[in-house]
Amino acid sequence: MIEARHLRVLRAVARTGSFSAAARELGCTQPAVSQQMKALEQSAGTPLLVRTGREMRLTQAGEALVRHAVGILAGLTAAEEEVAAIAGLRAGRVRLVSFPSGSSTLVPTALARMRAAHPGTRVSLVEAEPPRSIEMLRNGDCEIALAFRYPQVRGADPAAAAEWEDLVVRPVLADRLIGLVPDGHRLAKAGAARFAELADEPWIAGCPRCRRHLVEVCESTGFSPRIDFATDDYPAVIGLVGAGLGVAALPELTLESVRAKGVTAIRLEPAVQREIVALTLPDLAHVPAVEATLDQLADAAGRRAPTR
Repeated sequence: MIEARHLRVLRAVARTGSFSAAARELGCTQPAVSQQMKALEQSAGTPLLVRTGREMRLTQAGEALVRHAVGILAGLTAAEEEVAAIAGLRAGRVRLVSFPSGSSTLVPTALARMRAAHPGTRVSLVEAEPPRSIEMLRNGDCEIALAFRYPQVRGADPAAAAEWEDLVVRPVLADRLIGLVPDGHRLAKAGAARFAELADEPWIAGCPRCRRHLVEVCESTGFSPRIDFATDDYPAVIGLVGAGLGVAALPELTLESVRAKGVTAIRLEPAVQREIVALTLPDLAHVPAVEATLDQLADAAGRRAPTR
């Protein structure tokens, strides 16, 4: 097998005309140059150099190999420089997938700090809810998925337990569920309510995963919620509650970037939190740009002020 180090020595011999001169140029010994040339000729299966007096001359095969070596070594040098830039966070990219409320709260802070610290690293963003975002990660469509899941209410679900088992899981935030009622609602001034106290209310539900968990929590407390409206658009949920069309239970993070008009937030009992994490593949976890982005996402969660 032809090695790059042998090509560098061959090029030096061709340029200087002798083993000793090539050794001086490369900073090694003349026997080392001779040994590498023998190894290269064995790999090539044909002589590459012939001695003419005091000089070494390339054979036809040697000339062909030197001609190709220029491009090979230039490409290798460029590759080494690019890899070094990526390893040193002077270049590289990270494709991030996030659910909407994460995109509007945690992600902007994380990406702004990432750009300030490592301006040569480019981070792109697309939105997808889990489990779609996790599927994208496994399919190679992104390097990091910001995702969430709720605690299991009805006992162990093997599929839910296995959802992240082959991934690197970076905890980001425990995001509590907040009750929303219209201003003037009978529970608005109480500041807190049990789920069972809302059993007779019409409900506005969020994304499919949130909706499914809401039904499970309500049923565990003794009632099935009457869901009149369902939408993935959290500002729409808040608007519907503010218009007096029902009550809702939303993650606290969804309230941070929305101006909630006509609604009152209350504490819900029993307390429920969704687990927000940043996910990546094991082989990507130690890529410098991915690792730095994971750090910034966790740091952004630690810097946020809780919603009041």
